[in-house]
Amino acid sequence: MRKGVKVAVVGGVFTAMVTGAGYGAYNFVTALNGDGATATASEPDPVRTGPPSGTEVAETSRAFFAAWERGQGARAASYTDFAEAAEPVLTSFGRDAHLTGVTVTPGRAQGPTVPFSVRATVSYGGRSKPLAYDSRLTVVRGETTGRALVDWEPSVVHPVLRDGDILVTGESASPPVEAVDRTGTVLTPETYPSLGPVLDELRARYGDRAGGTPGVELAVRHTGGAADTPLLTLAKGVPGKLRTTLSATAQAAAERAVARYAESSVVAVQPSTGEILAVANNRADAWNAAFLGEVAPGSTMKILSAATLIDNGVTRMDGPAPCPDSAVWQSQTFHNRAELAPDDGATLSESFANSCNTAFIKFADELAVDSLTREAQDRFGLGRDDWKVGVPSFDGSVPASGGPDTAADLIGQGRVQMSPLNMASVTATAMTGVFRQPVIVPRALDGRELATAQGLSGDTVAQLRAMMNRAATSGTAAPVMSGLSGSTGAKTGSAEVAGNTKADSWFTGYRDDLAAAAMVQQGGRGGEAAGPIVADVLRAGG
Repeated sequence: MRKGVKVAVVGGVFTAMVTGAGYGAYNFVTALNGDGATATASEPDPVRTGPPSGTEVAETSRAFFAAWERGQGARAASYTDFAEAAEPVLTSFGRDAHLTGVTVTPGRAQGPTVPFSVRATVSYGGRSKPLAYDSRLTVVRGETTGRALVDWEPSVVHPVLRDGDILVTGESASPPVEAVDRTGTVLTPETYPSLGPVLDELRARYGDRAGGTPGVELAVRHTGGAADTPLLTLAKGVPGKLRTTLSATAQAAAERAVARYAESSVVAVQPSTGEILAVANNRADAWNAAFLGEVAPGSTMKILSAATLIDNGVTRMDGPAPCPDSAVWQSQTFHNRAELAPDDGATLSESFANSCNTAFIKFADELAVDSLTREAQDRFGLGRDDWKVGVPSFDGSVPASGGPDTAADLIGQGRVQMSPLNMASVTATAMTGVFRQPVIVPRALDGRELATAQGLSGDTVAQLRAMMNRAATSGTAAPVMSGLSGSTGAKTGSAEVAGNTKADSWFTGYRDDLAAAAMVQQGGRGGEAAGPIVADVLRAGG
């Protein structure tokens, strides 16, 4: 943010706000002049340009820190380039978080960036604890005022804060829980880092049911109803025990697998029950993309597309599915990967195993606009916004698309959106023929109504399993599935995303009664990043 004047939306009305406005006439004048001098209508001070000088960086950061230490949230916010957003966060530091004795110690500036340490005391209900952490800020030039201003981000106040977050101290919103896996092994974020956001959500939803009593803590309060994120405990509550469907063995394997690839996510489910055995993410934003991701699934979508072709009587696994170099549909040309040789005599099984895009594109004319949508909703339980997993999740989206998207959807591009959880469920349904809505806590805990779907016929299942096995043993998935024993099947995928230099890597597969799906953003082809993750999880078992 490099503006001296920000445009904000308050109560649905656009308002232009000069940085520092609301802190008296003096601050209004200095906001326009930037040096504390009184302005005159006839001789305004020139607006400064260029990067802030070292002196300006030091003066701005010093003034910001001093106001922050004194608990003057509005004044501290006036030294930022977005005072309206900064003021509630800075004010909450003392008022809602009950932080006193604040000391901010700057480190040595690195150009316009100033690292600093914060020391404070959290006090509530007669209890106190020290708080210490490090952060940094950057000083920029306001474009309209020329002032040297702190480039506002909530992470300036605390590294874990994001837009809309504030710090609060008080009795915890929910009692703590001791989450355990299906065998009673305790699951902690220290042992299984990916479970941190999941455990927070489980606590928020089931803490009251698990029989615990709340404690007192400093926490991050998020917008949109997301569970609080505890930062510091002043008084421990009594945790209640919460049984999950997770498997400590599968979870550990998933954690190790995603650790090798940045921006990666994986989910494992048990097809015979729908129980989620593992969920892991390795992301810079710590977001649970494994459950909440909404991105194109690439050619892993061909599992659902193949089922649509079979169930609509268009073709069968041993029926014709020619694979030309290119295919045109409604003026849009589609291609295969460069090394895939054309095969005009290919069957659906061969085109599926070799992930031939053009074979599927050429079937677009033989399907209704909503054929893929109905297959997804009626047989695979997707896209109806009715999953009740136990924590927030995305249910997939397969809209009835017109134009070129009708064809693109068949190869997992267009307007189709999925998460790894969705694709793990697709694989489980293809394996068993039964849609079992994924769950992470048993339904018996709260009696919630789970989503249902028609599922697949035995004939369709037999064909899908045969095609997925072919992909896993001699097709594009064979290199990473090699060496896995038992009944196996898989499908690779890569999804092009506008603006990215590399495709998203997708892979889904099964081994006996375990199905897993993974996605690595900008990871390349399916077998290059997502594939090894899934193979490791399948190898570990549940």
